[in-house]
Amino acid sequence: MPQPAAIESGDRSHALPPVESVAQISSILQDADPTLDPALAALARQAAAEGVVLLRNDDGVLPLGDRPTAVFGRVQYDWFAVGYGSGGDVKVPYVWNLTAGLRDAGVAVDEGVAEQYRQWCAAHRPSFDGTWGNWPHHFPEMPLDPAVATDAATRADTAVVVIGRAAGEARESTLTPGSYFLTDDERAMLDAVTAAFARTVVVIDAGNVMDLGWLADYGDRIGGVLYAWQGGMEGGRAVAAVLAGEVAPSGRLTDTIAWRYDDYPSAGNFGDPDVGVYAEDVFVGYRYFETFAPERVQFPFGFGLGYTTFAVEVAEVSDGAGRRGEAGDAGGADAEIVRILVDVRNTGAEHAGKEVVQVYVGAPEGLLAQPARRLAAFAKTPLLAPGESARLELTFDLRDLASYDDGGVTGHRSAYVLEPGAYPVFVGTNVRTATEVAVRRVDRLRVVRQLSEAAAVDPAHAFRRMTRGRDDAGRPVPAWEDVPTRTVSRRERVLDALPAEIAPTGDRGIRLDDVAAGDATLDAFVAQLSDDELALLARGDITMHSPLGAAGNAGVLGGVSAGLRERGVRPVTTTDGPSGLRLAAYASLLPSGTALASTWNAPLVRELAALHGQEMVRKGSDVLLSPGMNIHRDPLCGRNFEYYSEDPLVTGRMGTAVVAGVQSAGVSACPKHFAANNQETNRTRHDSRVSERALREIYLRGFEICVREAAPRTLMTSYNKINGVWAHYHHDLVTTILRGEWGYTGCVITDWWMEDAVDPDFPDLADNAYRVRAQVDVLMPGGVKTDAGPQAYADDSILASLARTDGLTRGELQRGARNVLGLVLALAPVVDARG
Repeated sequence: MPQPAAIESGDRSHALPPVESVAQISSILQDADPTLDPALAALARQAAAEGVVLLRNDDGVLPLGDRPTAVFGRVQYDWFAVGYGSGGDVKVPYVWNLTAGLRDAGVAVDEGVAEQYRQWCAAHRPSFDGTWGNWPHHFPEMPLDPAVATDAATRADTAVVVIGRAAGEARESTLTPGSYFLTDDERAMLDAVTAAFARTVVVIDAGNVMDLGWLADYGDRIGGVLYAWQGGMEGGRAVAAVLAGEVAPSGRLTDTIAWRYDDYPSAGNFGDPDVGVYAEDVFVGYRYFETFAPERVQFPFGFGLGYTTFAVEVAEVSDGAGRRGEAGDAGGADAEIVRILVDVRNTGAEHAGKEVVQVYVGAPEGLLAQPARRLAAFAKTPLLAPGESARLELTFDLRDLASYDDGGVTGHRSAYVLEPGAYPVFVGTNVRTATEVAVRRVDRLRVVRQLSEAAAVDPAHAFRRMTRGRDDAGRPVPAWEDVPTRTVSRRERVLDALPAEIAPTGDRGIRLDDVAAGDATLDAFVAQLSDDELALLARGDITMHSPLGAAGNAGVLGGVSAGLRERGVRPVTTTDGPSGLRLAAYASLLPSGTALASTWNAPLVRELAALHGQEMVRKGSDVLLSPGMNIHRDPLCGRNFEYYSEDPLVTGRMGTAVVAGVQSAGVSACPKHFAANNQETNRTRHDSRVSERALREIYLRGFEICVREAAPRTLMTSYNKINGVWAHYHHDLVTTILRGEWGYTGCVITDWWMEDAVDPDFPDLADNAYRVRAQVDVLMPGGVKTDAGPQAYADDSILASLARTDGLTRGELQRGARNVLGLVLALAPVVDARG
């Protein structure tokens, strides 16, 4: 999106109104009050700073302190605060740029270089294509005369070079200069600066991983490298505080950075417009690299430096108790709780800092292929002064590390199992350096959870998946096996689970307020509703920017008709996230998902989300379309900035923090995109073909943690197909797994609009009737795409199917209405912010 003008100093009154942003439906600014909650801004700044990852700091080149510093690169002014699309399209009253932040932090910025860049940037404003999804990956760099760098080096002893990248919704990163790779002008700038300065620091302002292999070309000429994930409105100021030394860097990578793009296991199966074969299976990110290719890693998962050093000592490893198991027990007789006490001491003499302790678990080489290590727990210390210590307690249940047998090789198909053998436990500060501290042994095959096959690969689309083999020297190498395919009849499963109809009663005068007060049951209320009213509850108010909600909203559901509102069903307003509220009003622009996850500080993220929930109440939003919880399968996915990590545990913990924080204000969060939305190319028709094991262990696991631990009131399906079935029609995902296995009782909505289709097992169900059978409760924003426009009318597929003998049943429609009404009842009233 076009970036708002950045302020030139700490005085926010200098901010200019933001450029109107590009969106699906761009709305004018109707509420021009720029007032934001200062406590929310302060926490956003803290989170952005804690998410900055220091990758290199040779000879203590950082912090800058008060050393004279020359800053190169136009992104020092044209700061990328967030990625593109609905996830970042927020009307924010200000955005800090890096140069303003450095001045605010007391850094002696070389004014000659700064003024030259300021004038050039003012004369060469970024060019934006006004069509959706065609935003720039980078801004063309000012050609740098080497003499400018040489002259600056006579006044400043340190150089900071800033490089920026952006991608987003419908906008992948690409293997081209200016996206994944450096441009020639950026190379020339680095050449000139590193030739002139003995001390050079590079700052990467981006939402996605980009190529860093070029660092090797410069050797020790680049002493410092800071990865500054897009930090929202306070991001430039936060990065400046880290550079200056006001804030100690404590971010850690949530992705592996490989030497080359081709090193990533997904590289050969990403970007096809029609089909994505997840051939790497469970070997995603560090699971692949630490097992098969550690030498191809430039910076390992979990890595990050600080301005001080820490001693990390394991004080105790024991069987623990008290953590609630996934089945709702307090550990249970079969629980395998491991409790680790770790003492962390700041051994430096000058700087305070925070450390992140990470626990990984290995697995025996059994019948199911296993990665070398999997993250099991993590915790972050408070700020520790030199010499100060803290004790961290980390616990995990070994059952959560069980593997899903989707082919029956263990004799227990469709079950999570722990195979017999040794499970080593590693503790450290990143996946590579964590050392073994204990071993847990399983003496026999244990079935942790017996489930049923769901969302398996279509036999017509079978493929070969990666497994673990050994070469002649006994080293682990990738091997290949046939992926297990579907054996269960969906038709029989659906028919066995059809809900009973609530006998219609006609209008008995029961209002939803009576249900809220306990004077009537929800079933009694639903029994009054006509088929037309039930169908209305199954769709939104046709359009984005609905007049029933705050101006500029993403859509409204619930009380979309006068009759429903007369019964007490109020409209429920949705707004885009995850980085802020997309409305026709100023709102806070928060750090990107990757920035938040890189803090490894779930309590901080929860606290920030709680204040964000309060902003929702003030601005009139009931449902925030956030958090984004898809896995960073490939570094080119445009929407990675919205998401958290290549690891499902980090994803689940951060998503849980956001949901719990937002919902503490009485409103709703809405995790998305369920599921396997791992590329933007042709995203509405792309088919993600993934084994049931990888789906459950990698791509659904974060959602599962969030659903079980935070109980989101709303959840959004994705656009793509999963093994041949669009997510908004996917009964196996939404009914069998989400609702049946995980116990989810909330409201499920579509992403905005959906694809037409006829149910292959029930020809009398098409489009919205097909969707309702899957228990995807609401079509958002409610209208049907036509040649005349994307939101022209609501179709009649639900009512048409109800009239057919083998069509949708009233019981199914009533079931969906209960889910929608449950959301309405759960929400605290928000400010009526309609403009």
